[in-house]
Amino acid sequence: MVLEKAPGPSPSFTIFDIVKAFEIIAEAGYLGRGALSMRLSLGEGATRTLIVRLTEAGLVSTSKSGCSLTKKGEETWTNIKARMPRKVSLEKNELTFAPYNVAILVKGRGEKVKKGLEQRDAAVRAGAAGATTLVFKDKKLILPTVSLDLAKEYPKAFNQIACILNPEDDDVVIIASADKPKEAEYGALAAAWTII
Repeated sequence: MVLEKAPGPSPSFTIFDIVKAFEIIAEAGYLGRGALSMRLSLGEGATRTLIVRLTEAGLVSTSKSGCSLTKKGEETWTNIKARMPRKVSLEKNELTFAPYNVAILVKGRGEKVKKGLEQRDAAVRAGAAGATTLVFKDKKLILPTVSLDLAKEYPKAFNQIACILNPEDDDVVIIASADKPKEAEYGALAAAWTII
């Protein structure tokens, strides 16, 4: 794994920084360390270590023009995107409770969700204020233990989610809310990670 390394100081980046780095590098094609550092909101040293770890794992290659995904890195990113194809910012609705809200679609993992507490706890550990987990089942979005039909009970939230994320049977939608955009995004990724 990318984070495994000899004893020493722990890296100051998380698995979610790695996932975000994959996304940023894949979109850019080539990207310099300074630009990646800014986009990740990580220090230059942490970004350098992250790139070294990804390079050692054969996922990223570096050159004078910047870093890019290797074939193995592209395959890894394709696998991540297949499981989590959409991640979007949401406007305030009945299910959001902080200024920034990020929703992520996780394909085919509805059976992994119990009450949504594990996802909420993971989001909070990642810096979010909380998270709401929804499952698409029998052509309905349900909020476990709260609502069996989101369309009827929370229409504004349902319309946003259905239009933007377009879930299918057994898909999961996780909405993380936070006071800062990065915390909302990483909260959503952390929550999604619990069911992947």
